Amino acid sequence: MPVPASSAAHSCAVCQTTISPQQTRTTGNAPTAPSATSAVARCARCGEPSQHMATTLEFGRVCRTCAPGWSECARCRYTTPTTWRTDTGDRVCPACINRFFDHCGTCSLYTADSRYVSGGLRVCSGCAQNYNSCGQCGALLPDHTDCDSCGSRGRVWSYNYKPDPRFFGQGPVFLGLELEIIVPRHKYEVCASTVGKSIGDLAYLKHDSSIEPSGFELVTHPMEYRYAIERFPWELLEQLEELGCRSDHSVGIHVHVSRDGFDSAAHIFRWAKLIYRNESQTVTLARRRSNYAAFSPIARARVKHTAKDDLPRFGMDRYQAINPHPRKSLEVRVFAGSLNPQQVQAALAFVAATVEYTRALTCTQVVRHGGWEWEQFTTWVAQHEDYVPLRAEMEALACVS
Repeated sequence: MPVPASSAAHSCAVCQTTISPQQTRTTGNAPTAPSATSAVARCARCGEPSQHMATTLEFGRVCRTCAPGWSECARCRYTTPTTWRTDTGDRVCPACINRFFDHCGTCSLYTADSRYVSGGLRVCSGCAQNYNSCGQCGALLPDHTDCDSCGSRGRVWSYNYKPDPRFFGQGPVFLGLELEIIVPRHKYEVCASTVGKSIGDLAYLKHDSSIEPSGFELVTHPMEYRYAIERFPWELLEQLEELGCRSDHSVGIHVHVSRDGFDSAAHIFRWAKLIYRNESQTVTLARRRSNYAAFSPIARARVKHTAKDDLPRFGMDRYQAINPHPRKSLEVRVFAGSLNPQQVQAALAFVAATVEYTRALTCTQVVRHGGWEWEQFTTWVAQHEDYVPLRAEMEALACVS
């Protein structure tokens, strides 16, 4: 006669030993020996042990019973109760949706690769096919509309203005310069017009309410380092100074570097470690210490997460020496503002040089030969003529070694 299911022996789902009905415990509907129950993770919501857990951003690890119908985010891989659909059909969680995606103004789906439409709209790549494009800059154009970017040189755009990037130079490392400039109110339009006439398609101006009493931010499109040194109109900075503009420690120079310019996450890790381990020298070179570019313990501790680009799991604000929040770049925020060409060039050179120095840096060089030491880096800089502005600034500020 068959043994009733309720009185039959079971095999433990964890350790595979045979257990009697009296000894059986259930873990997520699976039979489990009492000795193995403690080895099974417990749900953060109901407290019950379960072999089948989902990792969530809101609660930690939870069992399937407590997460019915939840979906995995395509960006951070956390399971979440609320998701939004993207233009590629993926589901994305609340933590990722606004950080890594834009809302398409046409189809209302979210997209990781949006395009700028003249007038301020952003659309997904599918909807972008319904627009014409500007022959000069590539911006999308609604019917019977002129390009606002090409027709507005000298215009100071809103802080949220974000045109499609234009890349200047060969790469793979591209740098984006953000230079905050304090502008006399009575010469605001003259100064903006001066920038527009000089800068061409290489950059644009944006309002920035943090610049007091008044000013704007000069933002370049991504440039290869050599292109920036040779083609940026450096005489413009002296022209602005003659008009009464200034840029000092109360404002900043921010330099973005493209993530795609690094060889790997390990390369980003080596690069960020070089900067964070040489805080005092970097601050001296930057000519300021600022709460808007902090060398914070939390940022130092999470460099590996910055390198892996998994920030939705580990929150921190953007006011770090290295801001990890931008979608496709890392932002070095440490430098004081300046209208001195050498100092601005040195900021670009510092970022470019640190990326290239750490590209081939090995574990042996780090452990046995002090590869992360400032003196090793400055010796390398002295051997590469491309970084003359950086070397000159290091000597001027006595931070060569």
